[in-house]
Amino acid sequence: MTTTAGHTLEAIIPAANLMVGYAKLLTDDIPADRFCELPHPTMNHPAFCIGHLSIYPDRMLDMIGRSELRREQKGFSELFAAGVACAPDTGQYPDKKTICDYYHDRHTTLIAALEGIDESVLAQQNPVEGRFRDMAPTIGAAVVFLLTAHAGVHLGQLSAWRRAANLPSVM
Repeated sequence: MTTTAGHTLEAIIPAANLMVGYAKLLTDDIPADRFCELPHPTMNHPAFCIGHLSIYPDRMLDMIGRSELRREQKGFSELFAAGVACAPDTGQYPDKKTICDYYHDRHTTLIAALEGIDESVLAQQNPVEGRFRDMAPTIGAAVVFLLTAHAGVHLGQLSAWRRAANLPSVM
């Protein structure tokens, strides 16, 4: 399937903004002292879900050639990287405001950067080797996956957490 210049970005950007807005709806009314609560031991708590999603925009900025916009948050990769288990809070997690502000800053920075790139960047090979490149062979496929499907999975976990924590649906 051939795409005309601009069509991929025209699809990615509104979808990414939708996910950022959904994350805000899901987190706004969670009391800060409950952000690491585990209503069930196998669930991911909000701090983990949002913290995990927060580390990927900098990686996507690298992919699209905008590394100068990176702003890593100290300790986030160690706490929230793929393969790291969500744990009961013993003081290791940053507070709700730090996590949510970082999530919002990184996503809005990435979305603004996407608005200014040439569509041809998205057709380039995904620079991350291995399983991720097999799943998402181009930068565009990687960005679409990370900003939509990946975000949807973890925001869905957060939505389920809300129900288990006796909080209302946001939709």
